[in-house]
Amino acid sequence: IFSIKQKLLAMASKPLPGWVAFSTSGVGGIFGWIFIHPVNTLAIRMNLASMQNPGAKLNFFSFASQTVKTTGIMGLYDGLGAGIWRQIFYASSRYGLFQVLRDTLAKYREVDFASRLACATAAGGMAALISCPCEVSLVRLSNDATLEPSLRRNYKGVVDCARRIAQEEGVTAFWRGSTPFVTRACLVGATQVATYDQFKAIYGKFGVKGSANVVASSFTAGLVYSIITMPFESAKNRMASQKPDPETGKLPYRGTLQTIQSVAGKEGATALYNGFFPYFLRCGGHTVLMFFAVEELQKNVPQD
Repeated sequence: IFSIKQKLLAMASKPLPGWVAFSTSGVGGIFGWIFIHPVNTLAIRMNLASMQNPGAKLNFFSFASQTVKTTGIMGLYDGLGAGIWRQIFYASSRYGLFQVLRDTLAKYREVDFASRLACATAAGGMAALISCPCEVSLVRLSNDATLEPSLRRNYKGVVDCARRIAQEEGVTAFWRGSTPFVTRACLVGATQVATYDQFKAIYGKFGVKGSANVVASSFTAGLVYSIITMPFESAKNRMASQKPDPETGKLPYRGTLQTIQSVAGKEGATALYNGFFPYFLRCGGHTVLMFFAVEELQKNVPQD
């Protein structure tokens, strides 16, 4: 019995091959995103609607109802292709890199809480830089239908959107809002890993076990990092969708802190949290769905 336990422990602690870590993370990310994409569309549109209507108080359910009436239920899936491409690059590299960095570090030292934070933060930042073109395309495609007809870019799809951005605005336009995106990704990596592990232990002490523990911990962790990262999400959306001033030719938003300060100064700090409810649903929901999918996929990987 003792030898069997030792063998099972060794199998459980054996690092996964890199291709398994990346591929299962990508598939898990796509699985979760298919369900969460409509919520993300509402979060982006609600956040950008606050930019177009400064001072307006938006209710999520009223906004969702009006959006469905205007664009139809399938309008909530605008930009789904870009969202899936984003998961292929972002989810696979973010969680894949985290596992690779963590397992590599484990060869040289004990992986403690601080080490996990460092690995998750670095993986999040690198993944964000890799997936910036998909992120910009997702924001553009999700918001284009809400603009006035004269202001719409009328993208035909992900490839057309990426091609036109590169041709009309230059390749660097893909990384125009990269600073808030990368900052947010680093913050998510740090806050999500730390709080998720902590809440698992806390809920466990109250007798919450198994799947219920995963759901509760994921959603609570999602709330924490949603609160921390929402201002950066708002800044990213505004920087990604902005257009030059017709008179001066200058962009209104030039950097992360400048964008946050500008919005807070002109519209109030709460404007940075417009669309928070759907944003939280997206973060918490996607986290739970993805973690379940990745866990199931990796659990069934044959061990030598």
